[in-house]
Amino acid sequence: MNPRFGLGVPTGTEGMMYPVPYATIDEAVELAVAAEELGYDSVWGNDHLTTQAYVREEFDQPPNFFDPLSYLTFVAARTQRIRLATCILVLPFRHPVVAAKQLATIDQLSRGRLVVGVGIGAYREEFEALHPGVKLHRGRYAEEALRSLQLLFTERRASFDGEFIRFADVESYPKPVQQPLPLLSGGNSPGSKDRAGRLVDGWLPACLTPAEVESGLAAIKESADSVDRQLPDHFEMALQLGISVAPTREEAEERFRSSQVYKHMESLAGSTLKDQQDGDLMSRNLVGTPDEVATQVQAYLDVGVDTFAGSLFACDTVGETLKAMELFRDEVMARFTS
Repeated sequence: MNPRFGLGVPTGTEGMMYPVPYATIDEAVELAVAAEELGYDSVWGNDHLTTQAYVREEFDQPPNFFDPLSYLTFVAARTQRIRLATCILVLPFRHPVVAAKQLATIDQLSRGRLVVGVGIGAYREEFEALHPGVKLHRGRYAEEALRSLQLLFTERRASFDGEFIRFADVESYPKPVQQPLPLLSGGNSPGSKDRAGRLVDGWLPACLTPAEVESGLAAIKESADSVDRQLPDHFEMALQLGISVAPTREEAEERFRSSQVYKHMESLAGSTLKDQQDGDLMSRNLVGTPDEVATQVQAYLDVGVDTFAGSLFACDTVGETLKAMELFRDEVMARFTS
């Protein structure tokens, strides 16, 4: 199977991966439509409810954070082929009974194009803004939420009685078109890998080297073995990276180093990208000339990456992003998808 290339769309990226302002809602939709027209496999929207403290300090203007599920629903009506994905949907933000209804509806409307990357959320402050004073072990909550979603997607009547989540005799129809609806465990942490191995259909980390992807997949296999589970044939290894392609390596590095997405990755040193900040973000993303980036892509494919998910181009405007998407399609993607 050819590798799949996806675009990170700006549902909740202003102030983090892109400047403020970056895209209106119309421009955000047009990016998804353009991605389909250019041959990308998927679009991936992230999930934020309130502005992070470090973003408020950097920008005077508040960023626009669009709801990813509403956005993907609209994009489903504007496209025909492209997969519609979350990267990631924050599980503690929504009760699983509500989330299951929303996700099944999008999968029905899109005729089976939804992919659900899920996680605990990179910023604890967002959960605390939603639930002041509430203490929650987000990893244990994520496990219960995933088990709940799987029950709601498959059982005629579903009930769950856990440490954090409880519901009884819920008959939720229609079910998703896809059985199973792809659920990917998002994040680089040991807990994310463990849940990927024991529970779901794929792994969705970010900013890893090929060697780290390989060791992560080995850990996932160990977790699967611990519960006598065989990873499904459709298990998806989806990796999110930044992209900066230019005629010279120096130009590509300078563009990446000066971009908002580079600053964002540096900001995650204490959370999502903990232990992945070794002073060389260049080697953990697709940065260089077309030949160099193609070599990097092949190195990831060799260790098991199926999908370059939610790619983030080192750009400051939508116009620059469209040009970068086209350049990447012509100079890199074409070598792997023809």
